[in-house]
Amino acid sequence: MNAMPSATVLPTPAASAAANPTPWGWSQGLRYGLLGLPLAFCALPLYVVMPHWYATTWGVPLARLGVLLLVLRLLDAVLDPWIGRACDAWARTGTATLWRALALAACVLALAFAALFHPLVARAHALAWAGVSLALTYIAYSVVTVAHQSWGAALGGDARQRSTIVAWREGLGLVGVVLASTVPAWLGVGALGALMAVALLLAVVALRFAARPVVASGVGGAPSQTADLFAPWRNPAFVRLVAVFALSGIASAVPATLVLFFIADRLQAPASHQGAYLGLYFLCAALSMPLWLRAVARFGLARAWGLGLGLSIATFVGALGVGAGDAALYALVCAASGAALGSDLAVPAALLAQVAQPSHRTDRIDRDVVAGETAHGLYFGWWNLVAKLNLALAAGVTLPLLAALGYTPGARDADSLFMLSAVYCLLPCVLKAGAALALHRFFIRNPQGSHHAP
Repeated sequence: MNAMPSATVLPTPAASAAANPTPWGWSQGLRYGLLGLPLAFCALPLYVVMPHWYATTWGVPLARLGVLLLVLRLLDAVLDPWIGRACDAWARTGTATLWRALALAACVLALAFAALFHPLVARAHALAWAGVSLALTYIAYSVVTVAHQSWGAALGGDARQRSTIVAWREGLGLVGVVLASTVPAWLGVGALGALMAVALLLAVVALRFAARPVVASGVGGAPSQTADLFAPWRNPAFVRLVAVFALSGIASAVPATLVLFFIADRLQAPASHQGAYLGLYFLCAALSMPLWLRAVARFGLARAWGLGLGLSIATFVGALGVGAGDAALYALVCAASGAALGSDLAVPAALLAQVAQPSHRTDRIDRDVVAGETAHGLYFGWWNLVAKLNLALAAGVTLPLLAALGYTPGARDADSLFMLSAVYCLLPCVLKAGAALALHRFFIRNPQGSHHAP
């Protein structure tokens, strides 16, 4: 194979947009975005399949598994900013270095994920095996994810192109979620590792031939390694974007946490229907991506995201009318909320890539390094930490809140079901409304001011 060029001149955002006046075609998008598919295998299987499998097959207590998952997830989240800074250092030495680091982490990820579902120890040591395998899986996953995200952000382009890049990554990730949710039922848990390994290999090879991020010419990696870890938090635009992202992310995580309770108790649908509703949700999210790209082209990133937030609010207000047996109505809720999810996946990361551009930053990174250095990895490292905390906070607040309001799983009395519907429907509406107001104030009403300190 030919060696990859290690350095090119970093263009300004305006130059990038001029160099990339049209959205990607399917070939470019597939080469870059394919990695999102196997990475999705580290979501649903780790939180749904793995605990159940270790509990039923290996006899590991659920309480210990829960503690293990929580501790390792918190450790994983805390490491993300450091991983982001390391990705910036690798990128500054050349595209080839970043790709090799990503490929090595992908190999570790494939082996650790396979080991997780193929313990080579006695039952008494199954928990320890799970802990080591899961820790390696989380760390390798974070390295691959942050490197992949920063790779896409460094490609530049206008708002339409940035959102297209994100849409390919997230859209193929949704395909991965569907596969990860269906493969265990079709082929067994053991097939997950093999399928992920093959998909990772193909995706890493495809990425090598994808459009390459630009790096500063002749600059070593040391400055990124010593850059201030907390510098993104002195960028006002980043702080404001994180505020919107956190409100919207928690709002999305609340119904995700409660969806199975809602289907079982409020809708009173058979357990066999759960997969169909979840599949419809993710399918509509994937199918909505081209529509959100058209919205970005017409209205811009911030306004397109605002439309998605509005659709989500309207959907969950309508979900208040769902009762026992309303299968068609709830299918419509799943379809509409899935479409709204498409905007949450396609737009915020594109806005982050814009905010992280040197010309849009006022943080210490810009003052401390040579012209042309980027810090996409560091920005995405913090971004992923916030995303993981969103999920943890939603579960940590929602479940105790429901318990305090008197709801218990399996309840059928009117008061309990009303509380379930109120938390499932109204709490996301309140949070999404807060996100929409913040988005309007910071990025729509005053778009220029969002890039600079007040």
